[in-house]
Amino acid sequence: MPNPIDAEAGPGSAPAPPDKGLRGGSVGLLASVTLGLSCVAPAYSIAVTLGFVTLTVGNLAPAALLLGFVPILLTAFAFRELNREMPDCGTTFVWTTRAFGPLTGWLTGGWVVQIATLIAMTALSQVGAGYLLQLLGLHSLADRSLAVTITAVALLATVTAIAYRGLHLAASVQYVLLGLQLTALLGFGAAAFARHGAVTPSLTWLDPFAFDGIGPFAEAVMLCLFIYWGWDALITANEETRDGERVAGQAAVISTLALLGTYLFTAFAAISFAGTGTGGTGLNNPDNAADILSTLAPPVLGPALAKVMQLAVCVSAVSALLTSLVGSSRGTLSMAAHGALPATFARIHPRHRTPGFGTLFIGATAAGLLVLLTLVSTDFLGDAVLCIGLLIACYYGTTALACVWYFRGRLRDSLRDLLLRGVLPLLGGLMMLAAFARSAHDMYDPAYGSTSFHGIGGVFLLGAGSLATGTLALAAARTRYHRFFRHGRSTVTELTVTED
Repeated sequence: MPNPIDAEAGPGSAPAPPDKGLRGGSVGLLASVTLGLSCVAPAYSIAVTLGFVTLTVGNLAPAALLLGFVPILLTAFAFRELNREMPDCGTTFVWTTRAFGPLTGWLTGGWVVQIATLIAMTALSQVGAGYLLQLLGLHSLADRSLAVTITAVALLATVTAIAYRGLHLAASVQYVLLGLQLTALLGFGAAAFARHGAVTPSLTWLDPFAFDGIGPFAEAVMLCLFIYWGWDALITANEETRDGERVAGQAAVISTLALLGTYLFTAFAAISFAGTGTGGTGLNNPDNAADILSTLAPPVLGPALAKVMQLAVCVSAVSALLTSLVGSSRGTLSMAAHGALPATFARIHPRHRTPGFGTLFIGATAAGLLVLLTLVSTDFLGDAVLCIGLLIACYYGTTALACVWYFRGRLRDSLRDLLLRGVLPLLGGLMMLAAFARSAHDMYDPAYGSTSFHGIGGVFLLGAGSLATGTLALAAARTRYHRFFRHGRSTVTELTVTED
């Protein structure tokens, strides 16, 4: 059955994105890939995740990284195909609205994405602040919550100012920041392989059938799911990208493949050098799990170059913070432009051509959330970060299934359409929803994370609470934005709010 909206547009036609006032042609393929990689924060992500993966599955960590990549790649195909058809900076909000209607679009494509990003921004600013204070030699301040929080708020203010000035400036800054990260990771890997005593990597480390039961396998893959998250932020810049309906989709696939290569190389190098022992620098030593690169960098690189690795992790967090802010402000811009949020979010700065109000609002909200979570409990903030996995699986899975449903009438047109718009996104969506269900089950355990309430895990309550709060916000939005919720599938094809 053909999609009725497609029939209106004409066979094979892709509606041009409505002009929201952004500066078109600001970035090309390289800058788009850079933005995607930067939002993932590769140095930070592998540093804080690899240790926990090896604690779970030992030297099968590369296999877990590879398997965790599969649903990400399948979802990336869905993002690419949907972007070709509907290039809009609202991405998942627009796509899920077109496929499933305004209720699903507003909640999973809008609210869930924004909440996940805001929580991630609080963690990234805190991590970046801690590393910055240590690099400056202010170790006593790095151990004080107040000093770290003040520094984190200052970092948020800085990246907000950069994002406010425009995507071209943000992309230029990211070239330097991402270059430092990749150079540090590749240098670490090469040095680790060259160290005396490093063992020769084995292909058995990639064996997907060697896991000791479904439990460790699922836990490791879900951990790996988090370290790939963020590449989709580059697609929110599609209206500012040259040939955005094609290039942004290409950049999504390229960035995910680049991440896989970087992570596998680093994991192989770390296991070859340190092994999976439970003592010393061994990767199965629980004392090393929280930041494996800080543990391994001094013996691998020496004290001086270990500082460079520390700088790379700091830069990684700040870089991801900047890209998260860029993507989030464009998401709220699209929602407002299509009549699903207050019109003020659609305001474009007359000189910088950026969503000025949205950028400032997201930056200030992230700072306020950071202060609030810190005042409640530092453990509470840590659990808030863990719940992001639940939100990621929710909106990635919904978007992948939206691709299948939207193109359902065209899947017989060619083998390419059947695979890239049907089979592969369907598999990716089902994997993501399975990860969602498994994550919810595990998070319910009061031993999961650092907090609990009446026998229920604090991580589960935060994740489920975010979704429940979104449902309440959705109910409130329906009373105000009548046109969008009555005609959502058509309103996202045109502008409801136009800014000069």
